[in-house]
Amino acid sequence: MTNAPAPGKIILFGEHAVVYGRPAIAVPVFQVHADATIQAHDDDRVMIEAVNLARRYALEDAPTDDPLAAIIRLTCARLGSVPKNFSVRIQSTIPVGGGLGSGAAVSVAIARALGKHFAIESIEDIEKKKINSMLSMSSMAGLSNADISALAYEVEKLHHGTPSGIDNTVIAFEQPVYFIKDKPIESFRVARPFTLAIADTGIAAPTKIAVGDVRRAWEQDRARYEALFDRVGKVVDKARAAIESGQVERLGYLMNDNQALLREMGVSSPEIERLILAAKTAGARGAKLSGAGRGGNVICLTDEVTQDAVERALVKAGAKRVIVTQVGGRQ
Repeated sequence: MTNAPAPGKIILFGEHAVVYGRPAIAVPVFQVHADATIQAHDDDRVMIEAVNLARRYALEDAPTDDPLAAIIRLTCARLGSVPKNFSVRIQSTIPVGGGLGSGAAVSVAIARALGKHFAIESIEDIEKKKINSMLSMSSMAGLSNADISALAYEVEKLHHGTPSGIDNTVIAFEQPVYFIKDKPIESFRVARPFTLAIADTGIAAPTKIAVGDVRRAWEQDRARYEALFDRVGKVVDKARAAIESGQVERLGYLMNDNQALLREMGVSSPEIERLILAAKTAGARGAKLSGAGRGGNVICLTDEVTQDAVERALVKAGAKRVIVTQVGGRQ
């Protein structure tokens, strides 16, 4: 039996604009996670059990656009292994459609678990057959974080149509990243840890729809939206500089600036705005939506003094749950 977890994620700055080549910053959230378990068995079939969905089915019966089946098929193909004689059990504490990277985390967890599973099988086969060759050593190598991210990205296309690639990247590498589409990822130093309250609106964030709506608006008025995306990119770069220099107090203003631009793109909502107002009234230094918008989560910059008050205010304003996470410090 092999197991592998994958954390959730939040986008700190740059959502939507990142689809159009501007930078974004995202960080992992370890308080929520997806967990995949691979169990070997004698049956030739591959069985898939999605605990949270109360579903159990065979890989051979799954349609080509089933995300769980897709990551299994893709990963086995990447490893040069035949998908048979094992079961995959996946469960997750990450809310679906909440902007926390649920789909990407599930894919990463499954790919990572399969990589470990087949690496163990290779070792056992070598020991049994006394094989000693470069090919055998290669089969033991498993999957790198870059491999896993690339595999998960292919499945993200099923979820989101034209994904930026940021979800699979930050989740696979499990570290803060500065991301520009189609460019090498950059990790960066968090000079001074800071605390975020992540508030769930309780409304599923329709990523594919929101991204599609922004694209249609961009096609109708490219000059306006390119200018908006440029302004977002400048906010992202200022935010990175603030994080790397430990100027946490600047992040609140930058979050507010980013939210104003997202509002102009039409991806906010009354529920999001209500939570933002409640958090800022209670002492949060800044707040914005995180992810596709129209629902999902609101992130709020807080500290030891204001954390409890902000959390209470968010719940009172309708947040279904609040997760407190520290960026730059794994809890």
